[in-house]
Amino acid sequence: MQRILAFIAILLLIPVLAVVAFVILVVDGRPVFFLQTRVAKDRGRFTLIKFRTMKDGSLTRFGALLRSTGIDELPQLINVVVGTMSLVGPRPLTPGDVERLGWSLPEFDPRWSVLPGITGPAQLLGVCDKHETMRADLDYVKHRTLAVDMAILARSILVPVIGKRTN
Repeated sequence: MQRILAFIAILLLIPVLAVVAFVILVVDGRPVFFLQTRVAKDRGRFTLIKFRTMKDGSLTRFGALLRSTGIDELPQLINVVVGTMSLVGPRPLTPGDVERLGWSLPEFDPRWSVLPGITGPAQLLGVCDKHETMRADLDYVKHRTLAVDMAILARSILVPVIGKRTN
């Protein structure tokens, strides 16, 4: 069902996606997309796709706007359509981040038992803490339901307007 929803979303967002791609191409040049290897379900690998927001190692002005609104993440709907991501789940990390955070240990296996998501509970936290992130991810995996996914999606859509939760 998510794959169908993602496909419909892509069709509906074609005008937005085309404008964003055009602006990136004109202002910053090629490439329009940022591709990166990420860790997937069962610790597999896949290529994540986003709009490029950096040039010469620095965030561009347009890139800052894309990130603040989450528009840079919209190409990940393609990842959902092909089945390498879900709309909601733990965020996919780079292999280097998994090692740096120490999350390759067997005790973290549940986090890797579901597809990574475009958004997830950790993205709604107002903090960037590896322990809080893992706690949120493991809690999500343990208690995930359609209702939980819908609540996370609704809050994620509102983040640019209301901000993230702060403790």
